[in-house]
Amino acid sequence: MLYQKFHIEVQPVFAAEGGGYLYPDTYNGGAWKTTRPKEEIDAIGAADAEKNGNLRALCKMARAWKNKHGVAMGGLLIDTLAFNYLSGTDEYDDRSYSYYDWMLRDFLEYLSELPDQNRFNALGSGQHVKVKKSFKRKAKKAHAMAVKACEAEGTAKANETWRAIIGRGFPAAEGQLVKAAVLEDAGFSAENTEQFIEDRFGVDIRYPLRIECEVNQVGFRPRLLREMYRLGMFLPVAKSLRFHIVRNDVPTPHTLYWKVLNRGPRAIRRKMIRGQIVMDAGRGEKTETSTFFGDHIVECYAVINDVVVAKDRIHVRIDDEEAL
Repeated sequence: MLYQKFHIEVQPVFAAEGGGYLYPDTYNGGAWKTTRPKEEIDAIGAADAEKNGNLRALCKMARAWKNKHGVAMGGLLIDTLAFNYLSGTDEYDDRSYSYYDWMLRDFLEYLSELPDQNRFNALGSGQHVKVKKSFKRKAKKAHAMAVKACEAEGTAKANETWRAIIGRGFPAAEGQLVKAAVLEDAGFSAENTEQFIEDRFGVDIRYPLRIECEVNQVGFRPRLLREMYRLGMFLPVAKSLRFHIVRNDVPTPHTLYWKVLNRGPRAIRRKMIRGQIVMDAGRGEKTETSTFFGDHIVECYAVINDVVVAKDRIHVRIDDEEAL
């Protein structure tokens, strides 16, 4: 059934001896598995009460972060890790919403420093919760941003940074436009044509998705853009760029969409902001050309039943042609 913009899956279950419920799992030939949702619900309710209502708040903020940055974490994994974190500290036992920024900052640090493992024991039930893809790198990056946001508390920069961490649901600074209709730079202006996927679909990231960019030029061997960055190489203009999917764990059928956003002074001067969300042509790839200097963005989304279930982003930093 559809609930607003989200797809709710109904799973038939049967009461199991010893508690819990049996449900059929069709993966890898099929098997009967046990789930214990009541124990998990009771555990999170009790822990939330002990932590002054902060556990559920932290779970919601963590979900906003994972949806914003395409972190393939299920809800039960987030709840379990948030439970584990708050169970190991009394720092926020009597704190309220005015400390949510510190709490999320510290939780992101906790995630980034967890040992590598492929599963955790769920809160309450103890059932195994699978880690679909490591979240530590993105947590570390978000933690660094959160540190800066906390340091800038009370300023427009703090709001801007938190919006970059958890999305546009976080309020813009007072007096600051959420989305300027016109972008301006040094006397030049351009219509802001950027679109946002959350305005079109619901977002609930569940699966890993990875895109890469192949850089091509006649007479030279192809290179991958991320590899070039690791080697300290720059991307000059006039290169053919083939964005393509290198990992896609999303069940079929699903629909792919792309977004190419140009940023920087030259994008404004040339009135080439772009940023429209377009459906994939059926090949799982998109071809562009490195045209002008700037730190541009390409994003890919996988959509099932009007919900974005996977996404990835790659930055395209094009070197200044005047310096070549």
